Amino acid sequence: MTEINKIEESSSRKESLKEDDLSESEKDNISSTSPQKEAEEKHAVSPLIQGIIWVVLLGFLAFIGSGLLRAQKNVIAVGEPVPNLILTTFSDEAHPQGQNIELSDLKGKVVVINFWASWCKPCEGEAEDMEAAWKYYEPRGDVIFYGVDYVDTEPEARSYLAKFGITYLNGPDLGTRISQAFNRQIGVPETYTIDKNGILRNIKIGPFVSVFEIQSVIDPLLIGN
Repeated sequence: MTEINKIEESSSRKESLKEDDLSESEKDNISSTSPQKEAEEKHAVSPLIQGIIWVVLLGFLAFIGSGLLRAQKNVIAVGEPVPNLILTTFSDEAHPQGQNIELSDLKGKVVVINFWASWCKPCEGEAEDMEAAWKYYEPRGDVIFYGVDYVDTEPEARSYLAKFGITYLNGPDLGTRISQAFNRQIGVPETYTIDKNGILRNIKIGPFVSVFEIQSVIDPLLIGN
């Protein structure tokens, strides 16, 4: 064996011994750590990108918060004047296009605005009482009932009105513009009672349970008249 071969064989044995000195777990760590680190580095998000994500998220939350704040500011609260609204009734023979009724024209009258829908079961529970209350006040001439049909179809709405024999004025909430003006966020039925000066005096969430309850809301607004 030549001197060169001896040197190469000695070097190979040293390398082999070095590998043998390593435990099996250390070998596994060496073989597994490198790909793991590469994967972590590959999927790591840089601080700059993280900062951008947080800025976008905080901006979105601020936008939502400001929208809610604006909505709260636009809520018509009890004791505040109701803005002028145009209420359009369902059409009939005398009014093929329906009647346009402005709230401002109803000053001097107590106005009861009731939101309902044909698909609303609780609305059915108060329908007869609402009609009975209207018949009670109708001869006075200074109380107006107006029903607002919310997110409904006209055929179903008309069937509902006929079923309960409702005779006071009713109309659809076209584009939900009336409900948006009152900032309704709960559901139907809801009833808003406005005094003779156009001030909102009562908000009823849910159905009235009796004619007496309806009268208890309206009668105080008629004292002295």
